[in-house]
Amino acid sequence: MGVVIAVDAMGGDTAPQTVVEGVRAAVASAELSVLLVGDAAVLGPLVGDTERIEIRHAASVVRQDADPAESVRRDGDSSIVVAARAVRAGEAQALVSAGHSGATLAAAALIIGRAPGVIRPGLAAVLPGSARPTVLMDAGANMDTTPQQLLQFAHLGSAFAEHLLHIDAPTCGLLTIGEEPGKGDARAKEAHALLAADGGLIYRGSVEGRDLLTSRVDVIVSDGFTGNVALKTCEGTAREAFLRVRGEATGLRATLGALLLRPALRRVRDSLDPDTYGGGHLLGTNAVTVVAHGSARPRGIAQACRYAAEGVERDLVGAIAARIR
Repeated sequence: MGVVIAVDAMGGDTAPQTVVEGVRAAVASAELSVLLVGDAAVLGPLVGDTERIEIRHAASVVRQDADPAESVRRDGDSSIVVAARAVRAGEAQALVSAGHSGATLAAAALIIGRAPGVIRPGLAAVLPGSARPTVLMDAGANMDTTPQQLLQFAHLGSAFAEHLLHIDAPTCGLLTIGEEPGKGDARAKEAHALLAADGGLIYRGSVEGRDLLTSRVDVIVSDGFTGNVALKTCEGTAREAFLRVRGEATGLRATLGALLLRPALRRVRDSLDPDTYGGGHLLGTNAVTVVAHGSARPRGIAQACRYAAEGVERDLVGAIAARIR
């Protein structure tokens, strides 16, 4: 049966159809099973008799305009809460949701719980670096952070890079407004000192926004506000660049050139596709949690499930606990 993943079937822009399609693809291509949580009457016909998918009924869904923490505390019948409770009870080993990201973060932190020693869990996003993937940590879970949290994010991100991205001896850098140690606000300066003094990290100093996709370091450390802005800027820039290239590909010469370049352009497009890594990984909780994109296609949901299963198999939670203690 392999790893069991609890999946919020009702979360996402086109749920539950897209989620079910992605889950079916995941169980067909990997040794994992899925506890699919949502409206059983709706899910039953979509799932059919697919093996290794069990439906768990949940009566409601957290709305996008709802307060995340309050929804988790008050609505015990929502799909994300029922899924998180299944993980806490040991019925599943990981949680995946493309729904309300704040509610997913709250459910993981409040129901599944923080790992011992973790100040606040952080969201790791994988960026397509030019040479190899880069982890951006935190990508939106914590708006206000202390220097001590930024130091911990470096350890969380390094454990993720090593165990999930298979990067030996990952390096890290602090995202700020200049390469010099003195650049940035007081928090950045204090965080720099803490990172530089920590013998358990391979710290390369400060990095800038232009380094996000260059593979200069393996882990880029940031507060959640700046990290989320940086992440959305990368995604928007990549999308706009491809739209402009497509718009310029008119006329005979341009069309012929586009045909010749099509394989290369597809490889670049795929490397920049948010569905490639299935979403962000919430690090620092007692179980693997993947926050998939709300606009994820079936491929993205399937990838989220596969990466969640790999995180369980490679004991990502244990690796983080070993670093934080």
